[in-house]
Amino acid sequence: MSLTESPAIDIAKAASSASRHLATRSEVERNEALTALHDALRANKSLILEANARDLQAAEKSVTNGSLSQSVLKRLDLSRPGKYDDMLQGILSVRSLKDPIGKVTLRTLLDDGLSLEKVTCPIGVLLIIFEARPEVIANIAALSIKSGNAAILKGGKESTESFVTIANVISEAISNTRVPQSSIQLVKTRAAVSELLAQDSFIDLVIPRGSNDLVRFVKANTKIPVLGHADGLCSAYLHSDANPEVATKVVADSKTDYPAACNSLETLLVHEGVLRSVLPLVARALIAKGVSLRCDSPSKAALQQKLSPTEAEDLHDACDSDFDTEFLDLTLAVKTIPSVSPITDVEAAVSHINAHSSKHTDVIITESEDAANVFLKSVDSAGVFWNASTRFADGMRYGFGTEVGISTNKIHSRGPVGLEGLTIYKYLIRGSGHRVGDYFEGEGGRRYKHQNLQILESDV
Repeated sequence: MSLTESPAIDIAKAASSASRHLATRSEVERNEALTALHDALRANKSLILEANARDLQAAEKSVTNGSLSQSVLKRLDLSRPGKYDDMLQGILSVRSLKDPIGKVTLRTLLDDGLSLEKVTCPIGVLLIIFEARPEVIANIAALSIKSGNAAILKGGKESTESFVTIANVISEAISNTRVPQSSIQLVKTRAAVSELLAQDSFIDLVIPRGSNDLVRFVKANTKIPVLGHADGLCSAYLHSDANPEVATKVVADSKTDYPAACNSLETLLVHEGVLRSVLPLVARALIAKGVSLRCDSPSKAALQQKLSPTEAEDLHDACDSDFDTEFLDLTLAVKTIPSVSPITDVEAAVSHINAHSSKHTDVIITESEDAANVFLKSVDSAGVFWNASTRFADGMRYGFGTEVGISTNKIHSRGPVGLEGLTIYKYLIRGSGHRVGDYFEGEGGRRYKHQNLQILESDV
């Protein structure tokens, strides 16, 4: 890893060259680099947290003057309980995963002595632009090295101290391994971003991690494919037969476990039939944890009848824009789904979600398998859950080790993007002088066999 201020084209060329060398490194060599990365970050924890504290001090001033949001401040904090250890564990988890490179997913005998294989390979060069989240540096360095990709990283100014310190630690660690040092490059200057976005000859994929403004800026200013999501507008639907205990646990966890996360709950849809039974229990659990509810008329009226005057102080009138808002805070929009019939009601919830969702993660809470299956099949999001918290939408929780980001794209990779999402494939043909011209209808022409061949366990 190197911290560089070189011209963008030189950075991109160096990464492209490094990616070709990294792709040939053995799994053992790549894993050794991850071990060195982990050990260096663990040994320098105090140094890194001191740098992060300086970032936090500056960020708190920015929050006070209104130039930075509270959610960004929370994402910036590496000292939050468990966060640093999770970062270290993520590296080890990635190291323990099976090598994603060189897996044979198709083998066909085209003709005698002529075989075709479809084999996984690295994407090439990744450009990752992120705001806050200093742990992203370690996450992406680990995923990139393991998957054989070179990465160029640009962090936000709010994480500069953390960014530089982590970069220096990782740079020294990687310099003693077989991984090319320019496999991971970090750039400091904001001016480099626009220039890097123009390097479509050398950079293969851009992954923005941050606000919707950042994602939209990236998509509007590059020809390079972009993988990411602009918003995390997640919804939960309480169906007519929602179990009160399950509903309370799932909704409270989805909203309050970490409100600033992109997989936190922002909209609660409630079937008309449970407005006065299940919803008050859920509302009490949320209000007890400081959540403010923005309710439509039916849900507010029902809650005012069931909640104490003190609890009802946290009820507010919803406006239309609330159902298109990623609050990233202890605020939740509540909307009623009118009762027609069990399946029609699910379809109404699905229609709302597909119209307002950011296609991140959405949940149904129901005891009906039929209703759940309609929801699971119909909601057009990267993650669709039944009776489980939206907070499970995470690479580590999916068993991916860690993630480079969440994708709401509908091509290549979707949801938490781990090792598999950072690979593509190539087709390999092995022959012995075979010619296309020898294959034709009629006398003397050869015929394709197109015979599927067994894929061995060692191939995958």
